[in-house]
Amino acid sequence: MKPARRVAPIAERSDRYMDKSTHEPPIVLETGSAPAASIIWLHGLGADGHDFEALVPELRLPPRPALRFVFPHAPFRPVTINGGYVMRAWYDIAMTENGIEQNRNHILESEKILQSLIAEQKQGGIPCDQIVLAGFSQGGTVALLTGLHYPEPLAGILSLSAPVPFAKSLMAEIHHANERVPIFMAHGTEDQMIPFSMAESAREIMTAHGLTLTWHEYATGHSVVTDEIRDVANWLKQVFSKDVVK
Repeated sequence: MKPARRVAPIAERSDRYMDKSTHEPPIVLETGSAPAASIIWLHGLGADGHDFEALVPELRLPPRPALRFVFPHAPFRPVTINGGYVMRAWYDIAMTENGIEQNRNHILESEKILQSLIAEQKQGGIPCDQIVLAGFSQGGTVALLTGLHYPEPLAGILSLSAPVPFAKSLMAEIHHANERVPIFMAHGTEDQMIPFSMAESAREIMTAHGLTLTWHEYATGHSVVTDEIRDVANWLKQVFSKDVVK
């Protein structure tokens, strides 16, 4: 496979969902010319779009179809769980006596950001059914919610070490277009940030609802490990099958 190459952002977007002073266009990497599919990958709390750039060559994906990876940056906002410190975050998150509390309004704001990125890919010639929404931790939360809400069929949803947002109510909100979308979820059994038991509970709810879920667990903390990268790559190969290449 040829090394990923950096290209200019596909389109400059008018983004009213974040402060203009903090807005940056996403990082875009392509694995070859004329990409036939896209992966929009959202980073975790306190990171930025550069966080998963190095993952692209590590996946060792085949040269065809050529893929476009889009790594957006979250807006800056105070984060309660970190003492109100301002950092990049897709949404505010707090630890309460009832466990992790996620700011639903912020998640819905980030959903709109991700929807705008999907629209850019479509405008750039990538059909919706060849777009994967992916993310780690908070990014995985937003990817999962956006994908299950989205009114057109997507290629897949990939959510790593992420707290499933409002799992029971989300099941009632799934758009019929993505009732059978392939979903890859993975979690570390030693995760100290997002408890493994929380992930297992969400998995049971999603499986009972009949979602097309591929589940992996690893003996690790809140991180991505080598075996996980291999499993993600194999799943992406299945999602972007040779049928994409005409």
